[in-house]
Amino acid sequence: MRILDILLETYLADVPPLVITKWLIFSLCLSLFLNTYLINNAKQPKKNQSRETIETKEDDIKKHLVTSSPRHSIVSTLKHKKKAHHHSDVIRPLDECIPLLSTPEYLSDEEIIAIVQSGKIPAYALEKVLGDFERAVFIRRALISRDSMTHTLEGSLLPVKNYPYDKVMGACCENVIGYMPIPVGVAGPMVIDGDTVHIPMATTEGCLVASAARGCKAINAGGGAITIITADGMTRGPCIGFPTINQAADCKSWIEEEGGVVLTEAFNSTSRFARVRKLKVALAGRLVYIRFTTTTGDAMGMNMISKGCEKALSKISERYPDMQIISLSGNYCTDKKPAAINWIEGRGKSVVSEAVIPRETVEKVLKSTVNALVELNISKNLVGSAMAGSVGGFNAHAANILTAIYIATGQDPAQNVESSNCITLMKSINNGDALHISCTMPCIEVGTLGGGTILPPQQAMLDFLGVRGPHPTEPGKNAQRLARIICASVMAGELSLCAALAAGHLVKAHMAHNRNTQNTAAAAASIPTTSTPPATPIERDTPVVGSCIKS
Repeated sequence: MRILDILLETYLADVPPLVITKWLIFSLCLSLFLNTYLINNAKQPKKNQSRETIETKEDDIKKHLVTSSPRHSIVSTLKHKKKAHHHSDVIRPLDECIPLLSTPEYLSDEEIIAIVQSGKIPAYALEKVLGDFERAVFIRRALISRDSMTHTLEGSLLPVKNYPYDKVMGACCENVIGYMPIPVGVAGPMVIDGDTVHIPMATTEGCLVASAARGCKAINAGGGAITIITADGMTRGPCIGFPTINQAADCKSWIEEEGGVVLTEAFNSTSRFARVRKLKVALAGRLVYIRFTTTTGDAMGMNMISKGCEKALSKISERYPDMQIISLSGNYCTDKKPAAINWIEGRGKSVVSEAVIPRETVEKVLKSTVNALVELNISKNLVGSAMAGSVGGFNAHAANILTAIYIATGQDPAQNVESSNCITLMKSINNGDALHISCTMPCIEVGTLGGGTILPPQQAMLDFLGVRGPHPTEPGKNAQRLARIICASVMAGELSLCAALAAGHLVKAHMAHNRNTQNTAAAAASIPTTSTPPATPIERDTPVVGSCIKS
């Protein structure tokens, strides 16, 4: 050790200080270079391993997509998977981006937008290409917003996140840009056919749920509502044409005689649940209209019926080769349009509900009298509707209640046109000690499976009512039960609104409960405090026969 020290001292004494400094700087640089190289080399295997894992997962997904049906593969493989995708402020050229479409997570949203704008992929196919439904909706709304007149959609308050888009795709909606939240209130409970039922209503009309709840309270005081199903049959009315009126007339006669059996057998062969109940045939010149009335189990049944009608029409074509199918739906059904045939013949579920309301309840809960309600119902719902030439509109607001329940339970809201056909009748019974009310609705078109009922929120409301899906033992009973609940709920709404009109409280109630006080405080000061005049000229604090009372 002593020898080493001596040698080192001798060497340093002979070397100039400047040379020593250069050697130290060189050694430091060499050390930094080696350390940097070793650190990068240590990180590289993990990065490669991560990329290999991603590529392996992609290969697995692609194999699954090849071996499965198109829609099922996308939904089952990528359901609720939100992949982390590429984020960068730098948008790469199209020729670099397009080859990466098979692995869209390596593309940024802006790069995908550029690809769509170039026409390489259609906007409607984003879900299929990306495999991430929520991301597809975000990108589509950006595309539409930038192409629109207002450019407001991209940053709008229309919500996107946390919705089951996998249920929507291929079933409920196309070109999805978000979803529309609607408040859901509950009226009741109301006793319907001995069961206590809470009624879910999706609406943006203030006072509607509260009004229905008041009607439920009044009906419960009399023991509840009773309902019956008088008919059950969804309809489809194809239109077929013939060269001459003689051939058209011959076809009508054949269908009404032995041909009816042939068509029924052909129709019934297309489904386990669809069964023809009645055939109604009408002529208009050389055109023949055939109205198929069929049961459809617990489904609303339009698709089911259309399939059966096609099969039945093929049998007519075999007998009459010159026959021409004009339209599978010839508006003789009639779907989503006002029609006397629905009002007279019925469509869907034909339901009648009734209740008896004690006089004391009419006065204390409804703030009216039995005679005042009877008089108002005749003047408004019967005579007034007749003066307007109404078809099926002999009611106060059946469509309000029905549509709110339709939206909440996943029904087709457009079918409220015929489904809300209703005649409301009121009569004084027991020498004026009670009010009898009934609602007759011949066209309630509902189902508890298929369509909008496949969406989780709507399924939750059907579960709430105890009618989701097919009935386990009696096909059709769940849909019939839903129709009964709707008819009874409409009756509660009719009772409450008519009472409000009889007492002159309608406008006053809406001004108090259907206004946002924050936005209308200034306007409210200018509103007169007097309410709408009652049904009778003089308001009194005590009930008077034929008049209403002041609340």
